[in-house]
Amino acid sequence: MYQTLLLLPENGILTVVINRADKLNALNKDVFTELNLVLDEVEKSSAIKSVIITGAGSKAFVAGADITEFKGMSKEEAMAVAKRGQDVFARIENSSKPIVAAVNGFALGGGCELAMSCHFRVAAENAKFGQPEVNLGLIPGYGGTQRLVQLIGKGKAMELLMSAHMIDANEAKALGLVNYVTTPETLLDHTRKILETINSKAPLAVAGCIKAANAVYDESKDGYALEIEEFGNAFDTEDMKEGVSAFLEKRKTTFTGK
Repeated sequence: MYQTLLLLPENGILTVVINRADKLNALNKDVFTELNLVLDEVEKSSAIKSVIITGAGSKAFVAGADITEFKGMSKEEAMAVAKRGQDVFARIENSSKPIVAAVNGFALGGGCELAMSCHFRVAAENAKFGQPEVNLGLIPGYGGTQRLVQLIGKGKAMELLMSAHMIDANEAKALGLVNYVTTPETLLDHTRKILETINSKAPLAVAGCIKAANAVYDESKDGYALEIEEFGNAFDTEDMKEGVSAFLEKRKTTFTGK
């Protein structure tokens, strides 16, 4: 069904592999179309509890947008492309299920933007991050100018955006761009272990955490009011009753997502 992605489901975790290794997994229109379809599947499927996004091969997570599609593009066409990319990445950011980037190799331009749209990032020690668009006379168009500032602060983000400087995995961790640095060989296993822990928690509560935390950066929402609402909503769930009962009875929880 998918031409640019590989889908690898295992124990409630769906690993989505951007599968264009010969193009360093560059993002083209087909990748965006198929990512949209996968996100539909993620939201609908009760079997999928969380998602890992990674790149095929050892050289790149995603080395950027497919620049061959940009040649001859009009202003209006370029704005439509940026809007499409932002819309897909916003769906990742606002997914009710955890989506984590496992970054192997280059995460540049649109690849860095894809990684930043995920709920958090785990990087192999060979990972490189950057927004090199100014080298092409461009700026990031898939949300990079916004999320980079949110994640590492305005001063350093400004430097990276304007200089096109790449940073390695350890500097990315020091800046708060990634949560963990692993060897390339253990990257996926390390990411899966984190998600296995998250998958053992109450799914509706996890979704509430995502929604409330994202409100910090949404000027149209009152994050504190949203937290109150989500806190109250949790009291209407079977999972909350199960969690409280299990705690008081000193036993393991069995969450159902209801």
